Amino acid sequence: MDHLKENEREKDSVRQAVRSRYSQIATSPACGCGPATASCCGSSQPLTAGQIARLVGYSSRDLGGLPEGANMGLGCGNPKAIAALRPGETVLDLGSGGGFDCFLAAREVGPGGRVIGVDMTAEMVSKARANAAQAGVRNVEFRLGEIEHLPVADASVDVILSNCVVNLSPDKPQVYREAFRVLRPGGRLAISDMVAIAPLPEAMRKEIALLTACVAGAETIERLKEILVQVGFSQIRIEVKAEIRQAIQQWAPGRHIEDYVASATIEAVKP
Repeated sequence: MDHLKENEREKDSVRQAVRSRYSQIATSPACGCGPATASCCGSSQPLTAGQIARLVGYSSRDLGGLPEGANMGLGCGNPKAIAALRPGETVLDLGSGGGFDCFLAAREVGPGGRVIGVDMTAEMVSKARANAAQAGVRNVEFRLGEIEHLPVADASVDVILSNCVVNLSPDKPQVYREAFRVLRPGGRLAISDMVAIAPLPEAMRKEIALLTACVAGAETIERLKEILVQVGFSQIRIEVKAEIRQAIQQWAPGRHIEDYVASATIEAVKP
């Protein structure tokens, strides 16, 4: 029992650290990985949010016409690119931040579709709602909640997106159980996230700054597949995206984290 309590305390400590870090990012006058802040990209660096977005797979067309501040440079891929979204679908974004991927999804599903963003950080939810109001986007809503305990009804979602967020959770099996719960039969995952490609040194694995920088919490591909199978997903596909190694190098300059983690796309279907 004491061991279980200690484990829960450790998980809560991680959540608090992540919430604090992203609250700071949400309220910073800078965005993404600019010199005035650090984000999922770790240490300060000269890349702008727009440059980061292009590096991880977004097009100029994607970036055009978005509310100012929606793109915070926090992603490690472009989940929309693998989602094959269709008009009228209901989409859920896990860890929606300033709403960047939600607004892109809203374009794809159209006025007959719906996009829900969930984020654990109140400041991020407020920022995303303000961005939606500024842009007049009516088919998007943002909810405060943890991705391990989604404020979303059973079997109500067609597609789940997430961008460099699940690795931050201290309980990834619970995240994927919740994802399975809220997806309709035939619903699909389209996730960009960090994966471990080599064992992280113990000291780095316990470094809270590397955890909140999307490095220390990365799981191996084998472990992620195991989790998804146990939860009940099928048609599982996880593919490393080597082309963003350059961006990863800048998350913690000189630490060589690109030798331990990589961005990957994670796809699966609820039977």
